[in-house]
Amino acid sequence: MAATKIDTLELAQALIRCPSVTPAEAGSLDVLGEALEGLGFTCHRLPFAEEDSAEVDNLYARLGDSGPNLCFAGHNDVVPVGNPDDWSVDPFAAEVRDGRLYGRGAVDMKGSIAAFVAAVSGFLAEGGKPRGSLSLLITCDEEGEAINGTRKVLRWLGEQGEALDSCLVGEPTSNEALADMVKIGRRGSLNARLSVSGTQGHTAYPHLADNPLHHLTRMLDALIGEALDGGNAHFPPSSLQITSVDVGNAATNVIPATAEARFNVRFNNLYDSAAVERWIRERLDRALDASRGAAYDLKIRVSGESFLCPPGPWSALVSAAVEEITGKPPELGTSGGTSDARFIKDHCTVAELGLLNATAHKVDENVSVEDLTALTAIYRSLLERHAAG
Repeated sequence: MAATKIDTLELAQALIRCPSVTPAEAGSLDVLGEALEGLGFTCHRLPFAEEDSAEVDNLYARLGDSGPNLCFAGHNDVVPVGNPDDWSVDPFAAEVRDGRLYGRGAVDMKGSIAAFVAAVSGFLAEGGKPRGSLSLLITCDEEGEAINGTRKVLRWLGEQGEALDSCLVGEPTSNEALADMVKIGRRGSLNARLSVSGTQGHTAYPHLADNPLHHLTRMLDALIGEALDGGNAHFPPSSLQITSVDVGNAATNVIPATAEARFNVRFNNLYDSAAVERWIRERLDRALDASRGAAYDLKIRVSGESFLCPPGPWSALVSAAVEEITGKPPELGTSGGTSDARFIKDHCTVAELGLLNATAHKVDENVSVEDLTALTAIYRSLLERHAAG
């Protein structure tokens, strides 16, 4: 029996109507699983939990049992809506106005999930036969801690002897026009908290104190006064941005005892996080005057390492599908934040392609129905090209 064609817009609306604010799935995996089982996929619900972190429900669905395994990866969880009164529509009503679908997750990234499932349904309904297997890896914590989601599913796949051969992540990668960029890598992200301790005292007697803010100011200047690098062929220059400076000192006549700053580094593939930390510490050590007992403490949290999947057969296949539908080849880029591709790249070659990112995480997040239709066509072209070998 031929597969039933799934309408992209209708599936996107059904997913948006599930208020799956991270890490809740809120029925969205039920909606998706039902659609995939109707196409012949075998679905596995994979809840994972860890101490001090929320339980997360995930979905892995596969059609076929031979290789190669082409996987579509994404997330059903969404960021909070903020103040609902700021929206011109109900954030979870999935309303269509003037040719645009509104709702939290329309862009990031329930729209692209719906587009891929609809593309698969059309491919199968018209007699298409995958070369090997098709699979979907869908998590509900990409927007959150990313502890009990994609990483745990990938580990489970390894334990089951399942392998991915190529992966497309449906993150919103488009900038000015649909599919103008395919991402083949991502910058790493490192967050740092710098605490400097001095000696508290009276502002009238600075010689009896040691102002930690003066040390901190020099240390921050050392960090921002010198570029990490000039970038390379695939990545822009690495960037260090100070995000907060805090003292908590309400008095005007007291030199504080401690001062703190936070900053983020987005680094390209000229570094790993350990090298970035060494770069930071070298400059902090030079800038700190420890002669009066001042000291600093640096705490580092790494969200992800930089990576690059060099242009090759997989990115060429994705690019050819884009050009067939849009008439223009996409740029192969690495901009933006982190995504779950940072975990998947350790298992197979990965590329990212999705909708326009202009309204992602914003009030009145929305996507044009025309773009949903065009992205479905791009994904369909990719399936056909992959099947042809």
